[in-house]
Amino acid sequence: MSHRRFHHPENHAPFAFNKESDDLIAWWERKYPSERRASAVIPALWITQKQNAGWLSEPALRAVAERLGMTYIRVYEIATFYTMFNLEPVGKYHFQVCGTTPCQLRGADKLKDFCERKIGPKGHVSGGGKFSWVEVECLGACVNAPMIQINDYYYEDLSIETLEKLIDDFAAGKEPQPGTYVKRQTSAPEGAPTSLTDETLYDGSRAKPLAAILNAPKPPEESAAAPVKA
Repeated sequence: MSHRRFHHPENHAPFAFNKESDDLIAWWERKYPSERRASAVIPALWITQKQNAGWLSEPALRAVAERLGMTYIRVYEIATFYTMFNLEPVGKYHFQVCGTTPCQLRGADKLKDFCERKIGPKGHVSGGGKFSWVEVECLGACVNAPMIQINDYYYEDLSIETLEKLIDDFAAGKEPQPGTYVKRQTSAPEGAPTSLTDETLYDGSRAKPLAAILNAPKPPEESAAAPVKA
């Protein structure tokens, strides 16, 4: 559980759902009985945050509460409990740096220090509104540590050099490819395969004839030709 407060009220502009958000929330509401539509609160908050430039203002939370027939305090409790919901403005590119043990052992502290130097203080927006960063708990990509979630995507196996290039690319308006930044396939070990590399294992040349396999089913033509016992 986190202890967080709203950004200064002067930045809490009025909020109203646009058509896209309204349709998406309605889609989630239909998943539940009308008297249980409050069950859609988490996706509704996520959709609202997307519309509101990546964060939830007090007017945005009140709009969700009214939409789902909930008291404001119930929506507030949920938004302040889950750190996936931001209660203050974030940059266009919001970096969530994982600091849990696997990432920490693989160099997350260096990534945090670099973000501090390159982007600025944690939790503040810099670069003309382009960047912000925070430290978060485990994001579930431990095998590819250290990693950072940037907006909706994971960037994994990072180093100071690859992180600097990511920031420079985003600053230049490019959209770097998410995923691993070392030579591996998804979460496989680094480098080329070291086992099961013989192509004859897969090209069919080692396959046994079907008849040589114990209890193998007979081909359809043989089964059709067999006499039927009385």
